[in-house]
Amino acid sequence: MLKMKKYLIDEPSCPVDYAFRRIGGKYKGRILWYLHLKTIMRYGELRKTLYDITPKMLTQTLRELEDDGLVNRKVYHEVPPKVEYSLTEVGSELIPFISHLKDWGDKQIAKIKS
Repeated sequence: MLKMKKYLIDEPSCPVDYAFRRIGGKYKGRILWYLHLKTIMRYGELRKTLYDITPKMLTQTLRELEDDGLVNRKVYHEVPPKVEYSLTEVGSELIPFISHLKDWGDKQIAKIKS
């Protein structure tokens, strides 16, 4: 019974639902945007850039983005460990849409400030 319930929860009801499950939330769009701006970022750089995220939430969000095929994670086996994140080709396809959202947000913020 639980498998059926999980299936119903995970099954997107429409393409918009599918997309927002991949990039929705407080941090996913921002992570994708910052990876677009800098191409490759280490975990610590992302942590500093997203000043309002906890380490646990950043790790969880990066794992979800990786599982969804939007972010690459490259581990260098050295001491200290080094991990780099970058956009996949599929993740890069989202950038024009995130850019439109950014432009819309800029306009709305400007209206509020004036």
